[in-house]
Amino acid sequence: MAHWTTFDKETERETKRLVRCIGGVQDEEDQNFQLAHKFAWSNFRFHRYLDVDSHKVQRSISGIHEKLMVHSDVRKAESWTGLTEEFLNSPLPNTEGTKSDAHYGVLSLLLFLSTSPLHTDFTERPRLKEAEEEDSFDWAQYLREGEDGDVGPYPETPDWSEEESEEDDGQQPISREDSGIQLDRTPLEDQDNNNNNNKASPVTWTVGEPGARLWLERHVVTPYWVAHAPRFPHSLHLHSNLLNVWDQHLYNTDPLYLPEEKAFVTETQVIRETLWLLSGVKKHFIFQHHDGKVSVRSNVVVTHLTPNCLRSVLDHVAVFGQAVFRLQRFIDEVTGHGSEPSPPGSSHGSSHGAKRGSEPPFRTYQAFVWALNKYFTGFKEELTTIERELIRNDETVTLLAVLERLNPHLAQIKVLHKVFSTGVAEVPPETPNVVRASHLLNTLYKAIIEYDGAGEASEQAVALLFSLWTETVRPYLEIVDEWIVHGHLFDPAREFIIQRNKDVPVNHRDFWYATYTLYSVSETVESEEKLSDAASGSSAGEQGSSARQLTMVSFLKPVLKQIIMAGKSMQLLKNLDCKETERSERSSRDAERKSLYTRFLESVQSRLCSRAESPEDPAAEQQATRRSLIKMQSIISQHLEIEDVHDPLLAINFARLYLEQNDFHERFSGGELNVDRSSQSVTCQTFELTLRSCLYPHIERRYVECCGNLMKTLKKDYRLLGYLQAMRNYFLLEAGDTMYDFYTAIFDKVQEKESWQQLSFLNGQLQEAVGQRHPEDSSRLSIFLETIDPSRKKHPVNNLEVLTLGYKVPWPVDIVISSECQKIYNQVFLLLLQIKWAKYSLDTLRFSDFTDVAKKPSGAPVEDAKPKEPIKQQTHRMCLLRVKLMHFVNSLHNYIMTRILHSTGLEFQHQVQEAKDLDQLIKIHYRYLATIHDRCLLREKVSFVKEAIMKVLNLVLIFSDRWRAGFGAWKIESIDKMESDFKNCHMFLVTILNKAVCRGSFPHLESLALSLMAGLEQC
Repeated sequence: MAHWTTFDKETERETKRLVRCIGGVQDEEDQNFQLAHKFAWSNFRFHRYLDVDSHKVQRSISGIHEKLMVHSDVRKAESWTGLTEEFLNSPLPNTEGTKSDAHYGVLSLLLFLSTSPLHTDFTERPRLKEAEEEDSFDWAQYLREGEDGDVGPYPETPDWSEEESEEDDGQQPISREDSGIQLDRTPLEDQDNNNNNNKASPVTWTVGEPGARLWLERHVVTPYWVAHAPRFPHSLHLHSNLLNVWDQHLYNTDPLYLPEEKAFVTETQVIRETLWLLSGVKKHFIFQHHDGKVSVRSNVVVTHLTPNCLRSVLDHVAVFGQAVFRLQRFIDEVTGHGSEPSPPGSSHGSSHGAKRGSEPPFRTYQAFVWALNKYFTGFKEELTTIERELIRNDETVTLLAVLERLNPHLAQIKVLHKVFSTGVAEVPPETPNVVRASHLLNTLYKAIIEYDGAGEASEQAVALLFSLWTETVRPYLEIVDEWIVHGHLFDPAREFIIQRNKDVPVNHRDFWYATYTLYSVSETVESEEKLSDAASGSSAGEQGSSARQLTMVSFLKPVLKQIIMAGKSMQLLKNLDCKETERSERSSRDAERKSLYTRFLESVQSRLCSRAESPEDPAAEQQATRRSLIKMQSIISQHLEIEDVHDPLLAINFARLYLEQNDFHERFSGGELNVDRSSQSVTCQTFELTLRSCLYPHIERRYVECCGNLMKTLKKDYRLLGYLQAMRNYFLLEAGDTMYDFYTAIFDKVQEKESWQQLSFLNGQLQEAVGQRHPEDSSRLSIFLETIDPSRKKHPVNNLEVLTLGYKVPWPVDIVISSECQKIYNQVFLLLLQIKWAKYSLDTLRFSDFTDVAKKPSGAPVEDAKPKEPIKQQTHRMCLLRVKLMHFVNSLHNYIMTRILHSTGLEFQHQVQEAKDLDQLIKIHYRYLATIHDRCLLREKVSFVKEAIMKVLNLVLIFSDRWRAGFGAWKIESIDKMESDFKNCHMFLVTILNKAVCRGSFPHLESLALSLMAGLEQC
């Protein structure tokens, strides 16, 4: 073994170590150890291995990293990549260079030995680098060995010249922060501090270090902000002395040119003051503040730019600095940090701050300020990053490069300042909070729509404004959520457009009409108009049609009615005596419920994520889009042909315009051509589509739930449908048997010439009639007597007008059946009583009343008693007249009871079942009453028709009285007069009704016109 080389010896030793490590056998005399050693040694000596493939090893390393990332082992993946890269770039013993075959051979061996690197728990241990040993040898003493020199009492003090000492003395008092962004420290403030304090903060450096002087030159700033500041050294190159060249040119060309005293600064100092200005620092040297306006000091120059060039750039920066200052001032005022008083008469005064000293800013302004502060926090971080890069001085930083880097932020600041000026600063000081909040939200809304219309050119502005709007709108959505979920309109600052009228309690019958006030603000923000929340629900579409263009919070317009209905319904539900189980269920659901604002943000995030996802197959999506476009184009072409427009290009453009709208097919394929442009129901704006898909569905679902629960409670627990049926039973005489007993008792009293206008008699008859069949309503019904005009008493049919039927409706049903509704019910009730009276009078006539009518009255002369016509002929005329009157009255009675009351009542019952909210039910009820009021000819416009009918009914009552009195009690000529009057009225009504039917004004009168025409005499 003496002929072995050193390599052979190392190979032998390492082979034994390999066998011990892998085989686990430690005894070299063991047979297993000898066999393993011989096998390994023979392979090392005589086997020829292929050179390692570095590309294959690199692919294996990348594959393991990718698998680790797929299994979400990010830390293992980073450690794996870092360690392999570090090994490949590290030197190996007896190997030259990095990433050699030896490196890849070791990695290949480790890869072959590894069994499952993915399922191995691994945590990288921190490795401590060995500190380099310091050279403690004193080379200076070694080199100076043999020299004799007097170094003085302070041998470590370096040699300084007098000039250097003077310069150091002038620089020593200067202590300036490296950044003016974190602390509001400015050159002027530092100058004041230096004048007041003789001792400056010590500079950290060590005498004797080689870089001490260089450190001082780099870290101590020349006091350029003081008068007669020393000039700093700079290059003598022509480009660095453009200012001198320009001054020399002006001096040579202008004989009157007089150089002014200038303050020289470096471009680095200009950049830093620019960064400080944009960060909100108020005191500078280059920039000056005067009454809220930022200006540039006129004598500031740099050596490599002309004054006009520098001034133009800095004036551009000053505009944005002033915008930042105004926005920061507004933030400080709202947050309570603004302690600096504004000068009197200044345009930037605190008109947008709190109006009253003790009143804090309302929540919409606070949310707006929070959004601004979030933006400026990120903006200042960017400014801090730039200043750190400037301090490190690793690369050249110019003012132009900084402005180019800040250009996107400056454009965003311009947008923010424009929104602030329009939405906040221009609002008069004493404007109510509701106007301020509405105007700010409208300004943001319109700004988003305006920039969104520009497309891709203003994506950053739209993103900024949308984030600002989502933060600012949060208080409004929280107020809406609290109202529509818990029935409580919490608005202490009175900033919401709907405000509670606390004078009207919830259990008042006028709660639904007079509880809330909707505020609409004019565009000029100079006046404010209150629109009462009327019975119609005060929807935005109905109130927006006034002469003056009124606006409110624009984004709530499409769902404003739903918000009002849901809020009032929820408040009403909270005050109803609901079952305890339902309350407990609602409380448990509220604990798990997300707020409206949270749901809105989640919907927006899901919508943006779905839009951001790239399609798996772009070709398939493009083909589907092309098919949709062709389909929409065909639909549009069909609708254009209806208007005789044949323009394929117009159809294509319309199809593309509405391609993004989800309800396109529903609107156009369903035949709905009338599009409400005023409500912006059809639009291609992305922001409005976002609101329509992310915000409005949540409000509408809550509206359906609240109003549905209220309708269910009113119908089930408070017998709403039962009370509506009771009104029809008693006022519209649908309970015929019950009301027949009541009014026939009155008619009998009238026929017997007895007094019937007594409350005790009337209420007694009513209670007796109702109590037999509907005892639950006997305590609610009552009769009242009212006085009428004495001139109307001469007509018998008008005597019933003294009656007024009353029905006590409990709360909350009286919201639907109000006192105004009962007045309309009473008008129809009186008309029906008059028709029933005429019909009853004719139906109770008997032929036995004509017995002994031909007998001569006692004391009357025979000539006077001799009739002009035979008795039978007179009787025949009376019977014919009675039949004609009965046909007229029966036709009118059947028309009112069947064609009007019955058919309209069936339609009303169906609509009540389909009503979604209480406001819709109130409208249906009002519409039902208005319909029967008009069709019963009670409207003032057709009063002449009613007068003709009343004249016939009055004629019926007179005819009935004379029939019962017999021929001897009245003159025969009165028959002719009654026939003539009836014929004239009959002819008049038939003519009027036929004209109305032919004109199409009153189609429901057709049956009455035909019935009356059938009874008209044909001469």
